[in-house]
Amino acid sequence: MILVTGAAGVLGQAVIATLAARGDAVAAVDFAPTIPAAGQRLSFGGIDLADPVATASLLAQLTGSPTAASTPLNGLVNVAGGFVWETVSEGGWASWERMYRINVQTAFEATRLALPALRASRGAIVNVSAAATARAGAGMGAYTAAKSAVSRLTEALAAEELAHGVRVNAVMPSVIDTPANRRDMPDADPRRWVTPNEIAEVVAFLLSPAASGVTGALVPVVGRVG
Repeated sequence: MILVTGAAGVLGQAVIATLAARGDAVAAVDFAPTIPAAGQRLSFGGIDLADPVATASLLAQLTGSPTAASTPLNGLVNVAGGFVWETVSEGGWASWERMYRINVQTAFEATRLALPALRASRGAIVNVSAAATARAGAGMGAYTAAKSAVSRLTEALAAEELAHGVRVNAVMPSVIDTPANRRDMPDADPRRWVTPNEIAEVVAFLLSPAASGVTGALVPVVGRVG
């Protein structure tokens, strides 16, 4: 079983569909109350993954279910997150806290509470960072700071889990071709952006036995963005 967070979003839906097409059993979780069907076997809506109590309850349901007996948890994809564009002079600390909560804390709590099951299965974790962390532009401070923390979480956890056989990697997309990004950037050329399916294919590879020698990697998935 592979747990995918942020499952109601465009990227989460693409990840679920790609994994399901390869025959993986997928459990989908999101803060949204309803998660569209994309091939998942189980859905858990209305879960605040930044809340350790709610997340612990979710993992208890998942690992203690009849499905878990035949399909143990062997993968976690931390897609849950969000974006804000806000300059320091016009913004406030609340935006930085929100970015850390939805991008970093969700990944931290889901990972921490899933680790016992992932250690037992010698599974894999894939986080979603961002190519924009290479250098923050104007208005990108809060978002890139949070995604940079996701990258450091990935590297530290990969080192910590070497002895337990749990692999930990991250993908670093550029601008993703989504309806929201097309709407917000009408003058841009979306043909240069990376598609959700392209990212999902890399996620699937990093979860697979074909990537058994890869851990601690931050993989750029930037499409045709120079």
